[in-house]
Amino acid sequence: MVVKLDYYRIFSHVGRAESFSKAAKTLYMTQPAISQAISQLERELNCRLFNRTPKGVTLTSEGEILYAHIKSALALIEVGENKLLELKYLTVGELKIGVSDTISKHYLLPYLEDFRNRYPNIHFKMVNGTTVELTQQVKSGAVDLAVCNLPIHEEQLAVTALKEIHDIFVCGEKYKPLIKYPLKLEQLKNLPLIMLERSANSRKYVENFLKVQGTLIEPELELGSHDLLVEFAKSNLGIACVTKEFALEELERGRLFEMTLEHDIPPRSIGVCHLKNVPLTPASTRFFEMLVK
Repeated sequence: MVVKLDYYRIFSHVGRAESFSKAAKTLYMTQPAISQAISQLERELNCRLFNRTPKGVTLTSEGEILYAHIKSALALIEVGENKLLELKYLTVGELKIGVSDTISKHYLLPYLEDFRNRYPNIHFKMVNGTTVELTQQVKSGAVDLAVCNLPIHEEQLAVTALKEIHDIFVCGEKYKPLIKYPLKLEQLKNLPLIMLERSANSRKYVENFLKVQGTLIEPELELGSHDLLVEFAKSNLGIACVTKEFALEELERGRLFEMTLEHDIPPRSIGVCHLKNVPLTPASTRFFEMLVK
């Protein structure tokens, strides 16, 4: 079919020019090569496509029928090729990203702004959710990639770490005396703890660390967003477990105070994940490159 498609392209040029020699010049081929291609096509189709005359060639009735269809087909192929070029150079397309509200606000926004400025014709589709929800969205194909809390243990996904972050416990003015000395992990059990809901990857990470150290905690309050953790701690409603990098402004302004633990919680990372065996779209490839650069 590939060879026959080349013949059809030659046939289309000859039909339009009504001349083997003119078509040869347009296609940068020799006239004998053009003549041979047309003869081969006529043999395969078992009909004569051109009337040969000393002044050139004209389409036969069969040739006119074929020419009308080939002209339309080649035009559609050209449209398809142009669409692929548009995607390649990101003049059209869609970027489908999964991300949590917190990471979107505190980490991803500058990248989204930069991408939009560079490629204004690419449409965004944003899906919010927890890490577990977002990995399911990636596996189902609903999003091209997801930026979320690590670790992620999914065989189907390729995961790339982007930024190291730290989980800490913070308090407001009321509990400030507790920051004078390092707290034993056992003491956390007796404090009014505020944490994200149980399904949050960051909470699981902290609880697993404490469990390995022999400490099981039961928070008094469970909230649905990192920003609420910060606000509740500022309002002296308890000791909140937050991501240090996402609470820096409040810590630097003295609205929150970091509590020192006898054993620091090991750092973890924010990362980007996508399906291992499915190529990323041109838009998501370019955005991925911006993230990991």
